[in-house]
Amino acid sequence: LQSNGCCIGPGFAEENIKPQEETIIKIAGNSYLVSPNLLDFHSCSPGWSSAFYGAECFDSEVHSYMKNLGKQKSSESQNIDAKKVELEQLLMMETKNYRKTIKFYQKLLQKERSTKGPETKSVLPKLRGQLQEMKSKVQFLELVKKYMQAKQWGVESCVLPTVIPNRRADTVDVAPDESSLLLYYNTEKHPCHNQNGRRVLQAGTPLGLMAYLYSRNAFLEGYLQQFLYTFRYFCTQEEFLKFLLDRISSTLSSASLDPSTSLTKICNRSFYILQAWIEDCYSVDFATNTDLFCTLKEFISSKVAPLNGYGERLLSLLEDASARGSGSAHQCSNMDKCEDEGEEDRKTLHSLCKKLSEDDSRKACLFFKLHWKLSKGMGPIAQHQKERLYTISSVLPKPCYNSFTEEFPVSFAKADEVGPYLLIEYSAQELCCQLTLLQQEVFKKCHPVHFLNSRALGVKDKCVALQKAVSTETVSLKVCNLFLSKCTQDQYLLQLLRNADSISTWIAAEIVTCHTSKLQVSLLSKFLLIAKCCYEQRNFATAMQILAGLENLIVRQLPAWKILPAKVAEIMEELKAVEVFLKSDSLCLMKGERFKTLPTIPSAHVLAMHVQQLETGGFTMTNGAHKWTKLRNIAKVVSQVHAFQENPYTFTPDLKLQSYLRQRITHFKDADISALAADNCANFHQIPAEKHSRKIQDTLRRMKATFQ
Repeated sequence: LQSNGCCIGPGFAEENIKPQEETIIKIAGNSYLVSPNLLDFHSCSPGWSSAFYGAECFDSEVHSYMKNLGKQKSSESQNIDAKKVELEQLLMMETKNYRKTIKFYQKLLQKERSTKGPETKSVLPKLRGQLQEMKSKVQFLELVKKYMQAKQWGVESCVLPTVIPNRRADTVDVAPDESSLLLYYNTEKHPCHNQNGRRVLQAGTPLGLMAYLYSRNAFLEGYLQQFLYTFRYFCTQEEFLKFLLDRISSTLSSASLDPSTSLTKICNRSFYILQAWIEDCYSVDFATNTDLFCTLKEFISSKVAPLNGYGERLLSLLEDASARGSGSAHQCSNMDKCEDEGEEDRKTLHSLCKKLSEDDSRKACLFFKLHWKLSKGMGPIAQHQKERLYTISSVLPKPCYNSFTEEFPVSFAKADEVGPYLLIEYSAQELCCQLTLLQQEVFKKCHPVHFLNSRALGVKDKCVALQKAVSTETVSLKVCNLFLSKCTQDQYLLQLLRNADSISTWIAAEIVTCHTSKLQVSLLSKFLLIAKCCYEQRNFATAMQILAGLENLIVRQLPAWKILPAKVAEIMEELKAVEVFLKSDSLCLMKGERFKTLPTIPSAHVLAMHVQQLETGGFTMTNGAHKWTKLRNIAKVVSQVHAFQENPYTFTPDLKLQSYLRQRITHFKDADISALAADNCANFHQIPAEKHSRKIQDTLRRMKATFQ
């Protein structure tokens, strides 16, 4: 939502807001007034960084840069129009130069690979440094743009009580007692200044917390994004939507083009919040609740569109989000094709930067400073031997191959006949890449909200969150439900955990069905090396799934562990150390700068356990006010889901290998490991016949001696 008006704050104290000209827009025979800048439709979602960093998202450099925008001379006064124009021009110019440099670098990289000449090798490092500088500048300008948007349409805290009642224009500017909203603040002093500190929200009633969305500093503090993540603890989606629609209904007809009036600020902020909600949480709130979607769409069509041009934009946004489908958990709805191209370029850039640093990241130690030696080699690889002498058809469930069996050759469609031998043929790095891509497919569909209130879904502090026999429909939501009873909850987290459990079971099953100890050693070594590659590539989800499969009680008792190479066996201790590290701190993967540049997939179960720990204890005070500090901490932890989804892995997919892996996982996902192991003599410690006979004779001799 763009406009020439904004609330007057410290950073805009000297701004002169020019009166806007009225523009008449005609759509479907209806004429209505609309601000010219409403035509500039941009994303309103503050993003994960707003929820994670809060007020620290915009540092002093952003504030000072914002003050100097739009000023040709030091004596000139600031103007919001001039700021917007200059910022858009700078951002467009820097982005254009950035794209050109990327294309030039790609050409040099291809030339260097083909010719391997010394000329390009000397230029590439310098150009790589320039790319990083240009990237940082574009990101900074985008941050300034987000700051400019966040400063708009807020009201002072003393005016917040006027947001609640449906008042007319002649009474809306009257400020009732602020205590009626039960909002509690705490004053924090800035470490660099001796002045009075800023007030930080500590608690509030559900109505007060919703009203605080209209505060002047709500966006700058990261409150909006934190609210969108956590409001289900104290109000339902229907209650929140009704609150927003009531604010729009009471202000839309009376709001003028004058941005200084409270009615206009409340109306525009309501549109801003509504758009941000749709952009960020459509998949978890609207896609799963058709009644909520229909209520919003009907209201916009009948009440907003005839009076305000923003209604048509919101309808387009809803249609676009609906077309993307509920399978996409976090996709930003961009109405401008140029913005779409910019997003693709940013993805291309990330892919390029990742390839540039790929070699360095392989050689580097893990960021949490655990110095481990890189294991070299494996034991001898067993060749394809005779057919198995045992049958496991009675133990395994009937495999389901879905549609991908029709897309590949027969040799890959019959993965159960190939057995584990195809795993031996591929390197650990190749298998790591394809397992990471498979894990990324399910991770990119999840949303931070999916990790909230997981106790109500039956998720417990165990490696296996749910028993395999328990279905989604049979899970009782009455036990430990922290959301309101009428609040709908998407259960995609259960799918994530079942997928993780299936992979762990597949790994254990592959090992116990090997008919020789030599093949078991090869597979154990292979899976350990895959897990090592995964955590070095920051795919902690697959690494922990492999660890869970290897820690299966049956697998841990196999004789093959005793003949496993020592260097490979050490990886098991490394994996346990990684698991301890992941469980030690809920934000351990967000520390430093690595998560901003390197792709990351967290362990879904570990993250859910961290959120459960934060959910422990009461959410309300004795007077009924909800503890916002507790909700803010929860929002900060779950925001890392969106942070990691911004940096996808760029490995080249091997569709044939992925098909094989999918079918093997499906084949073994519900297998009984103990029953599979019982059919295989390689899973038992063998005692030589002569030694066994000698033991019997010694025992008989001792018994005979006792009777003499």
